[in-house]
Amino acid sequence: MNIVKVDVFQARLPLIEPFIISYVRLDDMPTIFTRIELDNGIVGWGEAVPDQNVTGETWHSTYDVIVHELAPLLIGKSPFQIDAIHQQWDAQILGSPSAKAALDIALYDAMGKCANLPLYELLGGRAHDTLMVPRVISIKTPQEMAEDAKRYVAEGYKHIKIKVGTDAKADIARICQVRDAIGEDAYLRVDANQGWSRTEALQVIEATQHCAVEWYEQPVKAHDYRTMRHIRESVSSAIMIDEGVQSMHDLTEVIREEAADMLNIKLMKAGGIYRALGLASLAESANMPCQVGSMVESAIATMAGAHLSMSRTIIETNEMVGPLMFTQDVAGVPFDGEQLLLTKAPGLGIEVDETYVSSITVQRACIE
Repeated sequence: MNIVKVDVFQARLPLIEPFIISYVRLDDMPTIFTRIELDNGIVGWGEAVPDQNVTGETWHSTYDVIVHELAPLLIGKSPFQIDAIHQQWDAQILGSPSAKAALDIALYDAMGKCANLPLYELLGGRAHDTLMVPRVISIKTPQEMAEDAKRYVAEGYKHIKIKVGTDAKADIARICQVRDAIGEDAYLRVDANQGWSRTEALQVIEATQHCAVEWYEQPVKAHDYRTMRHIRESVSSAIMIDEGVQSMHDLTEVIREEAADMLNIKLMKAGGIYRALGLASLAESANMPCQVGSMVESAIATMAGAHLSMSRTIIETNEMVGPLMFTQDVAGVPFDGEQLLLTKAPGLGIEVDETYVSSITVQRACIE
């Protein structure tokens, strides 16, 4: 069961509408798919969705790192050599977490198929009864965001996340109008994506205390742990860290500084499932609840995050929202309303449409 070939696809996925957060607007989603093939014919799929403002990688650099630095190291290896493979990748190149995630996910998909088990069974078994997925609303006018939120709640969604972080006054209006639109029974999460200063963060949080926000995510710059701690000490609301944690070292510092109540784990920041498991374990030792977030990923990375979410008790929430945001995806994801369903199909549990992958690919490489 050794790897004999790695295919890499640089592609662009079409979005239903532009995705706008505090630091970027995306009219489509640049992504990279990986496909590993074993000598027994089993295939594993992975994905990278780099973010140059978060992971320090671009779409082009990630493709080049996978093709020229990481994928060649897999030829002849078993997908089950996951620890040794990560050690070799880290010795080959510093960082590049989404590039590593693309191949890591493919390795885990192949492992599940080799074992004829759904991936969550390999990661720890079923730790939750269901996976509830929110609807995410990108930055618009307060009225437009409120209208979107009201529509989603009418469709049956009870968990709404809104993107903010452009202007404190406008953000207060966004939060308040969305809460008014969704009523008291729906849950509301707020993500500033590093968009506020300390003063702005305190101003917004204090002005929206009556809005029953579940948590405020990454209010200030990624590694400004001191300011995160000050905000956390100054408000009664929960503070989640996201961009500020990529590695075990980062999380160790966050725990030491008492800078956050919660952790958002993303496979693209962590370097894949293997490293994400380490973050979840460290967070558990500090009694820090986690969620698995998304970089707006296709069905491939979405299902990887879903299996990870299902397998660990400390991972209490997830935001596997990518497939809800594309006009067409590379595979079907089994949603039932706001529930993401995991079947007993092996690996990631999806059938990738290779014809569609090829149709949206702008550059492809094969490593044998």
